[in-house]
Amino acid sequence: MRYTLRPAILALILASPCFAAGANGGQTTVADGHPIEFVETGTSVTFFVIGEDGKPVDTAGLSAKAFVQANGKTETLSLKPAAPNKFVADLKSPLAAGAKVVLSTKLHGHNVQARFEKQ
Repeated sequence: MRYTLRPAILALILASPCFAAGANGGQTTVADGHPIEFVETGTSVTFFVIGEDGKPVDTAGLSAKAFVQANGKTETLSLKPAAPNKFVADLKSPLAAGAKVVLSTKLHGHNVQARFEKQ
């Protein structure tokens, strides 16, 4: 029994949407091969996008949205590209603890969705 629980525990750990702190102090995850970092400052959200090759993705000309679920409500944010590899948007109010944030964009011809949770 003891050994059969280890794969289950490992699966739960790996299924966690956010793995570690990124270079900018935010939560990171890998979505469709793209490392993405989420940083929330209280007044804005920023997503840093890295390509499959490990280099920053130029977000100029790309479009993206973020969906924020908190306190039983869903808000859609239109993100703006910012140099060199960011998507940014202002918040109406700071994110509540436990808020779920989903980035949705298209990179290199395929859809990418990255999921985060405000700690």
